Amino acid sequence: MSTGGRAGDLTGEQAYLTRLYGRLDELRAEAGARLEGVLAATGLGHQGLAERDVAADELARRAARLDAVENGLCFGRLDMDDDERRYVGRMGILDGSADFEPLLIDWRAPAARPFYAATARSTEGVRRRRHIRTSGRRVTGVLDEEFDGLAEPAGDAALLAAVDAARTGRMSDIVATIQKEQDDIIRSPHTGVLVVQGGPGTGKTAVALHRAAYLLYTQRERLARSGVLIVGPNTTFLRYIGDVLPSLGESGVLLATVGELYPGVRARRPEAPAAAEVKGRAAMADVLAAAVRDRQEVPDAPFDIVYDEGTARLDPGDCAEARRVARESGLPHNQAAAVFRELALAALARGVAAQFGQDVLDGSSLLTAEDLEIIAADLAASPEVSAALDALWPRLTPQRLLRELYVSPERLAAAAPGLTAEERAGLLRPLDRLGWSVADVPLLDEAAELLGDDPAVLRAAEEEAAAERAERLALAGEALDIAYGSRTTDFDDGEEAEQLAAFDLIDAERLAERQAERDTRDAAERAAADRTWAFGHVVVDEAQELSAMAWRVLMRRCPARSMTVVGDIAQTGAPGGSRGSWADVLGPHVGSRFRRAELTVNYRLPARIAAVAAAVLHRIDPAARPPRAVRDTPAEPWRLAVPREELVAAAVRRAARECAGSPEGRVAVLAPAALVPALAAGAAAAGLADRVDVLDVGRAKGLEFDSVLVADPDGIAAASPRGLNDLYVALTRATQRLGVLHTGRTPPEPLALLRPPAAAAG
Repeated sequence: MSTGGRAGDLTGEQAYLTRLYGRLDELRAEAGARLEGVLAATGLGHQGLAERDVAADELARRAARLDAVENGLCFGRLDMDDDERRYVGRMGILDGSADFEPLLIDWRAPAARPFYAATARSTEGVRRRRHIRTSGRRVTGVLDEEFDGLAEPAGDAALLAAVDAARTGRMSDIVATIQKEQDDIIRSPHTGVLVVQGGPGTGKTAVALHRAAYLLYTQRERLARSGVLIVGPNTTFLRYIGDVLPSLGESGVLLATVGELYPGVRARRPEAPAAAEVKGRAAMADVLAAAVRDRQEVPDAPFDIVYDEGTARLDPGDCAEARRVARESGLPHNQAAAVFRELALAALARGVAAQFGQDVLDGSSLLTAEDLEIIAADLAASPEVSAALDALWPRLTPQRLLRELYVSPERLAAAAPGLTAEERAGLLRPLDRLGWSVADVPLLDEAAELLGDDPAVLRAAEEEAAAERAERLALAGEALDIAYGSRTTDFDDGEEAEQLAAFDLIDAERLAERQAERDTRDAAERAAADRTWAFGHVVVDEAQELSAMAWRVLMRRCPARSMTVVGDIAQTGAPGGSRGSWADVLGPHVGSRFRRAELTVNYRLPARIAAVAAAVLHRIDPAARPPRAVRDTPAEPWRLAVPREELVAAAVRRAARECAGSPEGRVAVLAPAALVPALAAGAAAAGLADRVDVLDVGRAKGLEFDSVLVADPDGIAAASPRGLNDLYVALTRATQRLGVLHTGRTPPEPLALLRPPAAAAG
């Protein structure tokens, strides 16, 4: 049974919480003092941490975590059968005594698991489970569940209270209300790819984020070095979930969209759906490989290169042999250029020698191998020869490769014979400054793998770094010389005093190292700037939206294949998104080596709204089973027919009514992309911009609102080949109320059972 909190209970919990927060303050002060001590010990502040930087960084992380989890620190208590009492919270706190007894158990610790796993049939040794509600440092209520073996405890009360709370526009953690089905996934020991399939409202995103926090707790040392990447469908979604991990005391996690995974590129260019679908195909990897090979040219006939000292002739056969050897070296294009260049120069040198009657092939040459090397070096120094060889095997950047592919029908036809003429035409675009689309980013990343770094650029960077180090070393030597020349020569009582100076403790090289600018970025910040960074774990949310080329990017970012993949195939709306099963998606990368878990309970949608969404899901996939809704609200979902010319005004009026009826909740108007600007302008003119979000369905992925108005469902369904999937997404964003505004006399067939607002209210 479930019982509310009595005055005595509140007093006791308040006293215990006061003790917890007192210890929290002590720990915060202790961590801050120790951090200052570590920094002071180096003598050079944050730039001179030297070998102590790891300790200082860890202390700084702890201090930041203490600040992050102060509100709602303790949320539960377990009374065990043996009369042991365990308090569960967002972090672990010890009492500071010699025995370091726990005052608060971190929710991720094994000792806290019964708080989530205990049921009437399997009590896990729990006699009573208490949910503690707090506001800041004050207890506002308790809810007890007694495990007496007579009935299933009514633990859903705390969960339903959280679900029914008004949305704030930011996702909150669910650490106090994790359900057993979710907890099993969060704590899964699986070390490879874990796929979490779940319909709308099942808590997929929350489970994925809490699993990331759990792994950061259980694998701290490894993941602190390598970092965790969380990939979301759009920046709106990333802002929505941005507070969850910090509220759990975890930072240093990189949140990004696929369009943000190529450093230096900001994907802002709009892309036609048909072109995005083609660019997302796995076959584009072969297209890019062919485009690179196409740039490794062999002349059709011998040609002469005129340079300062004469003329050198390059034979097509020699060029073809140089290309064959360079390709077989296995090096990326830009590194293989050195192999091609060396062989081509050797062939040119033989040709130059032959001009002077020296046949180096039949053994009659009077020139030695050293002589030929000198001729080759002279040729290499010639700008004309270098330009000719660069034209045959150019050093390329990913941006240049794609840009020149997109502007050339001939190059595109040679690289992509498998595409239709219409598909190739959709990829062509003029050379302009509009930049790159999200669909281009995986292609840039693939091209970077094929091309490799330019050795000349790497050498220049190494030379610059060496010059900077030499300058620091010289300055350090001068500083020590000055210190030595300024040493004291005054002695007391005629006896030489023993004094230690800087030059006695450190040499110029170590002093120079201490003056070097240290990289104080955390793993996430370093990873964001490094395309080749290997993450320890990757979380992919709304994973069904990713194209085959995007998956190649993520697999390169996580060579260990430690991933949490969450999504719902029925919600796929992106042009290049998943069409089949998770096996189809992941098979090319991990085969069958992944574990699939499913979330079956719908916590977000009231049963009435869930029934409407289920009708659309049945049209998408008659075999699909919708998740089971566990709650309902009095509000009946409704539909209203309005003339197309009045749709914007009607949507704004209805949004205003929803705001008035729910002063604290969030309202969303979801519509086809073409209608969004007019709806947003109308909402702003009505003074609703702070309360109403106007979005197309793509930007609403993963979000939830108290009230949702779906404007023009026919337009949403007709906007793309997967428009019915988008309509399903739009209908599953509401936690309380749903309305549909359609422009035809009748709505789309799956929504025909919806009634007008007056009838629904009655």
